[in-house]
Amino acid sequence: MTKVMLVDDDQTMVSLMQTLLELDGYEVVTARTGTEVVAKAEAERPQIMMIDFHLTDMEGVEVVRELRAHPVFANLPILMASGLDVREEVMAAGANEFIVKPFDPGDLPIIFNRLLGS
Repeated sequence: MTKVMLVDDDQTMVSLMQTLLELDGYEVVTARTGTEVVAKAEAERPQIMMIDFHLTDMEGVEVVRELRAHPVFANLPILMASGLDVREEVMAAGANEFIVKPFDPGDLPIIFNRLLGS
């Protein structure tokens, strides 16, 4: 079972995405702030991560940079999401893919499968 970490401070959105992904067979772990991501990822070892651009304590691109600097997560597939078109910024920070909000949560398994090479 593929383990996904969702990083978003919008609990309603996280709950919706978690439910849909679990129905598709994913194991889902969550984080609400940027500061908890690395420690939680070290404990949970997700195979893929989705990070919101705007978190309450820092920008998602800062989280991506922290993850990319960590040897364990240097190659972790990361999808970033935002209501703004910040594709160039997130890709330059090290994200593998970008999606504009709002999006169809049903598209996530397709994107995840592509990023995971399956």
